[in-house]
Amino acid sequence: MLVSLTSTTPDATDLGYLLHKHPDRVRTVDVGIGRAHVFFPEATPQRCTATLFVEVDPIALARGTKGRPPASLEHYVNDRPYVASSMLAVALGRLFGTALSGTCDARPHLVAQPLDLEVHLPTLPVRGGERIVHRLFEPLGYEVHTTPIALDAQFPSWGNSRYHSVGLKGRQTVRAALEHLFVMLPVLDDRKHYWIGDSEVDKLLRRGGDWLKSHPESYLISRRYLRFGSLTRSAMERLAESDDDRDDDTADGGGGSEAEPQAGDHELAERPISLADQRRSAVLDVVRSLGGGRVADLGCGEGRLLTHLMDEPTVTYLLGTDASIDALDRAERRLGLDEMSERRREQVSLVQGALTYADDRLRGFDIATLVEVIEHVDPERLDSLADAVFAHAAPQAVVLTTPNREFNVNYSHVGPDGMRHRDHRFEWSREEFGAWVGDIEKRFGYRADISGIGVEHSDYGPPTQLAVFRR
Repeated sequence: MLVSLTSTTPDATDLGYLLHKHPDRVRTVDVGIGRAHVFFPEATPQRCTATLFVEVDPIALARGTKGRPPASLEHYVNDRPYVASSMLAVALGRLFGTALSGTCDARPHLVAQPLDLEVHLPTLPVRGGERIVHRLFEPLGYEVHTTPIALDAQFPSWGNSRYHSVGLKGRQTVRAALEHLFVMLPVLDDRKHYWIGDSEVDKLLRRGGDWLKSHPESYLISRRYLRFGSLTRSAMERLAESDDDRDDDTADGGGGSEAEPQAGDHELAERPISLADQRRSAVLDVVRSLGGGRVADLGCGEGRLLTHLMDEPTVTYLLGTDASIDALDRAERRLGLDEMSERRREQVSLVQGALTYADDRLRGFDIATLVEVIEHVDPERLDSLADAVFAHAAPQAVVLTTPNREFNVNYSHVGPDGMRHRDHRFEWSREEFGAWVGDIEKRFGYRADISGIGVEHSDYGPPTQLAVFRR
């Protein structure tokens, strides 16, 4: 079984840095079910290809059943050594774990850079036919080419097998492309070779959380990846409960929405950018313009913003804090802290803490971010939060976002209390937010600039309000 990843973006040999593999060497490791090799059949400035080849030992695999004799020859005679499956996904995780975690110490600026990539899977088992390959990969931005493989080339009347040769082309970061393969290979094969438990939900959300929620086939992907209904429900619930995405740009009149493409359509409309993505992009732009340095994400939740801050070259140290232990556990898995190099791990910390209390651990930072946080605090405790952040922690700059209540008339999902989410304690109009920002300026010696994020309405303003405080 093998998969090839090719970059055609000059200098194409940057692919070696991103994968942490030298093009002049062959890397071989034991992956439990056999041996996996990474080699580069071509490496020029114009085109560079990394190939992962896995040698599966079916006899050793069959004998690894804790002494139970195989019930049939199927354990010894099967397609596992020859097709892309969950075994290949395991090898991807083992050999490209650093790339999957978004780490490239040699050239960190490359991690977030989309490249012109080509993926070749010579033999991919597909349950559901070639249309499902298009349904899974095209919404992610790939051009998909599939060629069915005949049962026997000498007997064409027998028809085609369930195997396809698949080629993918698209502009992706290397990390995203590896995540897509890691999740989709076992989904297409639909035959995992190992026990599926609760940890598989964490793995799916760690590798697919950033794109799976918006994928039109998210339920199909989760169901096939996890196999069991209870695990699938758990995954879908956790995808739905993210605070960061609860008020995405689904407004009836605030930026529009597009109909989902029909299954099998090859001409897919460009998907709109969610408000959550626009918010993260805007905050990253501000952090970058402020010079980065030591950054604390206060109320980090499951770590969606943290994953992007980690890829920002100007950020030298990153702290995430949240009151929820469960959220911090998910942030740790999302960031892949266990897979980081020791040097990289020293640059990231996660701590539990309440923002309404002074915390010495938050002192000495260049920038603090509070993204969609203050509206979750009871109004009578906002003064305590302001004292803890602006007086005690006292970073050089604070980047803060909160919903604009006036814009809510454009949303169809606003609750009976007029707010975007049941956990919001309040939502401010532009005038109310401006008054609060002005009070912070007077009390703590900051000056602030207020702007908006998202498509601005002529009468109701932007969906999200942004304030940047500087000491």
